[in-house]
Amino acid sequence: MNTRFKPKYSIKKGDTVVVITGDDKDLKKPRKVLEVILEKGRVIVEGVNIITKHTKPSAQNTKGGILKKEASVNISNVMLWDAKKGEGSKVKRSRENGKLIRILKKSGEVIK
Repeated sequence: MNTRFKPKYSIKKGDTVVVITGDDKDLKKPRKVLEVILEKGRVIVEGVNIITKHTKPSAQNTKGGILKKEASVNISNVMLWDAKKGEGSKVKRSRENGKLIRILKKSGEVIK
């Protein structure tokens, strides 16, 4: 990605999202965003894209073995959850008192 301009995404850490495409697609199950990777345009979502990682024994993990953890998915594969409507919704941004606020398009609700 070009480093000259920082990308702007409407999804932040801690938001509730719904997966709209991919193996873990579920349009009615809201999930929490654990991390947003701005440079790559990806997000890590709770319980989505689970991978198995084989680890060697080390000082921190004396047993080693197989770990299951979430891998990142593209940010375009998730959509913010609208609790009022019970489905995913697009977001619009507007300024209020000099601050940028996010508003869900389907219900008009402000995201905190």
